[in-house]
Amino acid sequence: MTAPADSAIAPADVLWRAMGPSRLLDCGVVPSDVTALQAHTAGGARWDDACETLADAQLARAAQAEERGHRVTAVEALRAAAADLLFAQMAFNFDTGRKRELYARFSATVARAGALAGWERVQLPYGDGHLVGWLLRPTGPVRGTVIVFGGQSGWGAAYLRMADALTARGLAAFLVEGPGQGEPRMESGLMLDGYVRGAYSAFVDHVLAQPDLAGPVGLWGNSLGGLYAGTTAASDPRVTAVCINGAPARPRLLGMRTFDEQAAAMLGSDDPDAVRRNFDRLALRPDERIEASLLVLHGGADPIVSLADQQPFLDAADPGRASLRVWDDGEHVIINHAEERNAVVADWFCEQWS
Repeated sequence: MTAPADSAIAPADVLWRAMGPSRLLDCGVVPSDVTALQAHTAGGARWDDACETLADAQLARAAQAEERGHRVTAVEALRAAAADLLFAQMAFNFDTGRKRELYARFSATVARAGALAGWERVQLPYGDGHLVGWLLRPTGPVRGTVIVFGGQSGWGAAYLRMADALTARGLAAFLVEGPGQGEPRMESGLMLDGYVRGAYSAFVDHVLAQPDLAGPVGLWGNSLGGLYAGTTAASDPRVTAVCINGAPARPRLLGMRTFDEQAAAMLGSDDPDAVRRNFDRLALRPDERIEASLLVLHGGADPIVSLADQQPFLDAADPGRASLRVWDDGEHVIINHAEERNAVVADWFCEQWS
């Protein structure tokens, strides 16, 4: 697993398999940009260049709307631009200069949207670097706060549509980036070789320190992030509800280029043995218990995570407080049923805290 040069990028058909329309839509790419990206790449354009071109058009639309005082339209366009930039940087598994440039543009675009929409940017010192998150509050009293995160790709503000579902139901959403992810990795060098559970508990610390968020705290981990959610809940009794969406309890290298290279990038080492040892360290231990209410989501068509991979989370929980939701045709992290998935999870958190 050797990091490629900046100019190296997978062919468009490979990238489309990793980032198909369902995934693009789930993370906020608007339908017209999905169609345009298909046309650009079919015409020979590089994936990252095509995504950035689409983002530039959305940024121009946002600027025009803001100049005319149309704040809602500006936020919508900025969110669309951020999603385009998110997928532009996903063309690179390792932290090339081009990936860093595109991720910086993504973060800056989210900041512009946040300034207009009233999202709070949070930066927490941790180890030799910092953790990052966006805190979105509902318009009324806060019923609880859900900390949302991903795994090997798609971090922080990639989950704005999940935040929409949560805030619409009176829950605050804290979209975070931990060790080995996003800005903590690319800007401050926080890799996945430290105390990961402690990092996510630091986000819990922050939530509980906010007077207006003085209520229950839950975790919603997606893909490998579901492992971090499960193990953090097993270590931190302040977490009262946890949703694990498509995560292996005991991760391993899969022999899939994208997955294996992203695992190496998160650790900062392309040594497969080092990655395996780190996965072993991160795994849910057989003797651990999850006392929080638990919801596990599984897709029957998931090529990465099997139901058997997720069963240890259910085994670690109180049967009376654990539930499993399966979509028989569900893809990885249920991207092909995104609206229903978000509603199911948001409603479930409300039920735990009613």
